[in-house]
Parts: sequence; C-alpha cells; structure tokens
Amino acid sequence: MLDFIYYPVSAILWFWHQAFGYVLGKNSGFAWALAVVFLVFTLRLVLYKPFVKQVRTTRQMQELQPQIKELQKKYKNDRQEMTVQMQKLQKEHGFNPLMGCLPVLLQVPVFLGLFHVLRSFNRTGHGIGQLGMTPYDNAHTPNYIFSAADVQSFLIARLFGAPLSAYITEPATVLQSFADYGGVPTKLAIALVSIPLMVIAGVATHMNARASVARQSAEAAANPQAAMMNKMALYVFPLGVLVGGPFLPVAILIYWVSNNIWTYGQQHLVFGRIEKEEEEKKQAALERRAQNAPKPGAKPVDVRKKQAAAKVEDAPAGAVEDAVSDAPQASQNGAKPAPGARPSTGKKRSGNRGRANQKRRR
Repeated sequence: MLDFIYYPVSAILWFWHQAFGYVLGKNSGFAWALAVVFLVFTLRLVLYKPFVKQVRTTRQMQELQPQIKELQKKYKNDRQEMTVQMQKLQKEHGFNPLMGCLPVLLQVPVFLGLFHVLRSFNRTGHGIGQLGMTPYDNAHTPNYIFSAADVQSFLIARLFGAPLSAYITEPATVLQSFADYGGVPTKLAIALVSIPLMVIAGVATHMNARASVARQSAEAAANPQAAMMNKMALYVFPLGVLVGGPFLPVAILIYWVSNNIWTYGQQHLVFGRIEKEEEEKKQAALERRAQNAPKPGAKPVDVRKKQAAAKVEDAPAGAVEDAVSDAPQASQNGAKPAPGARPSTGKKRSGNRGRANQKRRR
C-alpha cells in the first residue's frame, strides 16, 4: 500500500550501507547505524527548502498577528466575512499557512516508512504488521531493495551487543530468531544501548523546542493556543520519547537522535541567516532615511519648488523667451485685460502720441 514510500527509504538506506560497509565491513553494527544516520541527513537535506519556508511563514504569521486580532475583533459576529478578510490579508502578504506545517507532515511518512523497513528485517513476530515467518524463511526473504544476504547481514550486526531491530520489550520468542545470526541478544544488552539513546533523544527534543519557543514574539507566546503547544513541545513530547522508547527498535532511536541533532543545527543556521537578512533590510532603510533627511543646520528644501525649478531648467531656452515676450502686460501688472481690448506687445508708446492726447484734453 505504501510501497511508494518503502522503496525509496530502503534504497537510500541500502546506498549508505554499501558506502559504510565498504569501509567498516558489511556486517558491522556501526556501518548499519551510520547508514541510518545518513538516511536521516539525506531526507532532511531534501526537506531543507520547505523548512526555510516554514520558518519564514511562522515569522510572517507573528508579524501579522496584530492585524489578525483586529479582524477577529471586528468580525467576531460574522464568521464568513472574517474568513474572507483573513484570506484577503494572507493573499496581500503572500502568506500560506500550509507551509508552516508542511515539513512536519512530510517527515511523518518518512518515519513510518523507515519504521516499517527496519521491522521487516525480522518478520518472525505475530503482532500488528508482522508475518510470523520462521527464522530461516525470514533470513532468506528479501526486504524491498535489500537482498536476502543484506537481511542476514542486518540480523548479524550488533551495536554494543544489541541488534538494530531489537527493542527492550521485544518478546523472547522473537529474540530467539537471532540464534543462527550472531547469537541471541540479552535484554540487558538491548537496554544498555536503548536507554542512553532514549535519554539523548528526549533531551534533544526538549532543547529544540526550547530554542524554538525562545524565538517567538511576546504576542505569539501570549496566545493561549500557542502557550499550550509550547508546553507540549517542551515537556510532553520529550516525555513521550522516554515512555515510547522501550517499544522502539534501536535503529529507530538512532533515527530520532540523528533527526534532533540535525534539527538543532539547522534551526541555528536558518534563523541566523533570516535575522541577518532582516538586520540588513533595517540598515538599508535607515540609510535611505538618512540620505533624504536635511543635514544638521541646513534649511529644509521644498520639494515642490525644486521640481518646478527643474522643469524650467529642462525647458528649451527659446520657448521660455517666447512665453515671456508673449505674456500680456496686464497680467504682469496683476490686472486683467478689458473685454475686446487688443493684447499688448509689451512695447512702450511713443512720446508724441502721449503729447497729442494731452493737447486734446486741454
């Protein structure tokens, strides 16, 4: 049913086992453990861009929180209109809420795929998802990309005396299936490997949640829903690792530790870059504001006058002279010309003409 997940996961695990098995030996427990670790790193590298988008979406959601609260307050009695306005706000700011949870959603099938592939190395159990095979049939049946020889190599491999597919609460009948492939492991050997991994995974989960909560804004942290999720991430999820650890194979615990280590480093890298970008944008905005501001002691410049002067300077010289010579004398004196009067050319009348007018008046 989920073969489209199982085959890619098993193929990546097979590739890394071939690489580390070439150096450390095919049946080495460390080769198989490193294959699991680098399977995690490979998948997280593929999900790097969605993770960056998740971080940007989360920060953008925190910035829009005041506007969202205003819309909720304004349309508290009209759910339909509130939804419309919310979608409009998200569209204006290019905000996609799905990107906030996409990386987590993508990791779920990967985790389930790896869990199934690792359990399929030992199919002698009779629980959910087990086939109840005999030890011989199990060891000689391929596991997706892995051949029967690879299955036997995985059963033989030990990490400090514990098989990678074994877990603390595993039934004794299932442990007997390792008899011909490295010997029957003891519960003590499995616990000595599993318990430290459980503790490390729980602490790493808490530290990742703590770093994420510390970067939240005060308004986001004050939200009741966000506060509840923060408490769950800080305490419930790490406790869940400790409670569920005895039921998880050693390889799954290695996956959990590796995933948390990658997340911790990736958070610091991505948040550091985003904070640096935001600081550069603030500095650029301050520099633009400083360039536009008047110098100390200088008189502020009227932008409108400056633009008008620039238009006059850009106009052709002949056009300016014609405009001045054609301007009516009445307009220069501030008076309007009489109706039907001929426009003045701007030249003075001769003196003789003025004397004749004086004689007539006499």
